[in-house]
Amino acid sequence: MAIHITDDPAADQLLTDNPFALLVGMMLDQQYPMEHAFLGPQKVVSRFGSFDPAAIAAADPQEFAAMASTTPAIHRYPGAMATRLQELARIVVEEYDGDASRIWTEATDGKDLAKRVKALPGFGAQKVKIFVALVAKQLDVRPDGWEAVAGDYALDGYRSVADVVDPVSLQKVRDHKKEMKAAARAAAG
Repeated sequence: MAIHITDDPAADQLLTDNPFALLVGMMLDQQYPMEHAFLGPQKVVSRFGSFDPAAIAAADPQEFAAMASTTPAIHRYPGAMATRLQELARIVVEEYDGDASRIWTEATDGKDLAKRVKALPGFGAQKVKIFVALVAKQLDVRPDGWEAVAGDYALDGYRSVADVVDPVSLQKVRDHKKEMKAAARAAAG
């Protein structure tokens, strides 16, 4: 299935074709608009010339951070995210022979998939649930028990990036996030 998150055909194609790019987009999706986060891999390709995990892991950290900080930066915290991206690349190279898709294709069940994703830098409990739902819904990789791991994100609706398939669903997810933030502010205030 083709990924449609960024509204940029080249960036969406990279996310569709490159499992590591999809993983990195999800990693970058924090404290930053999701469509911009998922543009991050394309920005790296256009500046670094590659999105190969081995090349990223081997890059000089200072030079890589400078590249990630070039306007428009890959994230609102480009230095920290460049470091995290290189660490993620190292893990993919060392533990999965450079093939990020092995994280989900070789998972024995939903719990194993969650454990594998949670071990990655930048993936907390909620992001693990969202990524498991994304893999299941967008890539149609559904290990036993994935619904239990993904929780509410496994349901039909427009809750997260896992539900984005076109510009209309992207707007519905944005609207849902705004509603959730407004509700949280109202509850706190």
